[in-house]
Amino acid sequence: MTSHPILIAPSLLAADLLNIERDVRVCEGAGADVLHVDVMDGHFVPPITFGPAFVERLRTITTMPLDVHLMVSNPDHQVEQFAAAGAHWISVHAEVTPHLHRTLHRIKALGCKSGVVLNPATPLEYAFEAAGDADFILLMSVNPGYGGQAFIPSFLGRCERLRSWLDANGLSHVQIEVDGGIKTDNARQVIDAGANVLVSGSGVFGGPVGDRIAEMRRY
Repeated sequence: MTSHPILIAPSLLAADLLNIERDVRVCEGAGADVLHVDVMDGHFVPPITFGPAFVERLRTITTMPLDVHLMVSNPDHQVEQFAAAGAHWISVHAEVTPHLHRTLHRIKALGCKSGVVLNPATPLEYAFEAAGDADFILLMSVNPGYGGQAFIPSFLGRCERLRSWLDANGLSHVQIEVDGGIKTDNARQVIDAGANVLVSGSGVFGGPVGDRIAEMRRY
């Protein structure tokens, strides 16, 4: 189990984009910690979602940290734009970032927290060499690209192994984020496995937001 505080990060992919300011305010009032922004380019994953302009507008309506998850083929071309737009956290996929060490340091130099993302079938070893340069590691618990997918149970063992490896290698400060299929009925399991940043889209916005966040945080 993680020793880090539990952070709830509603995924704006599941928000009502015609009423985004209303939904952001609801998240603020419900005590959410971070707003998660899924950036998709139509190449690394099929859909196309948000760009820097969206993050820039979010920055004008909230002081909550913005967690930008780059699901793009060329993240090195994007990090500066999103940092300038107001991102606080930026994560990149190990699968498509050839110079991961350099990219993570660039993100930090831009004043953001840096994160490494692994897809469900990507070996954990892909993150090991870069973990010392990251503030957090995001383990996908669904295959990236679409909201509303079912949680992949193998995440739990992967998360336990990653948390144990980080703690055993002097990297206890590195946080583990989880994204995909997180609901009130499995939040306890992912926290017990070592995750502390819980990204949830339909699990938050699919019902009373305050109640959902409070129930996830209760653990």
